[in-house]
Amino acid sequence: MKILVAVKRVIDYNVKPRVKSDGSGVDLANVKMAMNPFDEIAVEEAVRLKEAGMASEVVVVSAGTAQSQEVLRTALAMGADRAVLVQSEAELQPLAVAKLLAAVAARENPQLVLLGKQAIDNDAGQTGQKLAALLGWPQATFAFKVEVDGQQLAVTREIDGGLERVALDLPAVVTTDLRLNSPRYVTLPNIMKAKKKPMETLSPEALAVDVAPRLKVLEVTEPPARKGGMMVPDVAALIEKLRNEAKVI
Repeated sequence: MKILVAVKRVIDYNVKPRVKSDGSGVDLANVKMAMNPFDEIAVEEAVRLKEAGMASEVVVVSAGTAQSQEVLRTALAMGADRAVLVQSEAELQPLAVAKLLAAVAARENPQLVLLGKQAIDNDAGQTGQKLAALLGWPQATFAFKVEVDGQQLAVTREIDGGLERVALDLPAVVTTDLRLNSPRYVTLPNIMKAKKKPMETLSPEALAVDVAPRLKVLEVTEPPARKGGMMVPDVAALIEKLRNEAKVI
């Protein structure tokens, strides 16, 4: 079984994003970037499946600028076999990314596609679902546990009411949730080995995919500063403030 894993380069989760002074977007100048944490979980799960003998090859793919090679090399150091970069300077929205991944999947012919449930920069949470629709494959989102049984996949999903277990026929698309696993630390020897692993670079034009944005960002603003709380003497005073000041009841 070949597994295709999609990864994205985003602002490191430890960094506080800053909005540009003109409100046109988030300032990425001199900001530490890293692999999207949910995608890192997807890479770890793919490598574990290979180590368990369930997969023969793990291919990682990313769509973005040339700097996305950094996260691909990280994925290779974690244990992936080779990488594919779809290089583009354009703003890639979820639909465009899903189309690019579908085109790569058509070339690679994987039996399983893994990717994070969402990216922490835009929190869209759409790419996996759109990819499954484009491919016409079954999907399981928010995976808590993944089990391979021949040509079937059993996925335990995190839902509002608890957990749900579903069965899918391969090929399939699975998006990973936070509690699926804990990604391994990348060691220096594996980082050195990753430099020798193959990485192919493609373009959207070579894949015959139109990545023109369908949505336009009008303005980006900082969230309003939180106000300090207050103590109230009793329930009656609380209700009065909720009704007359907060106007929520």
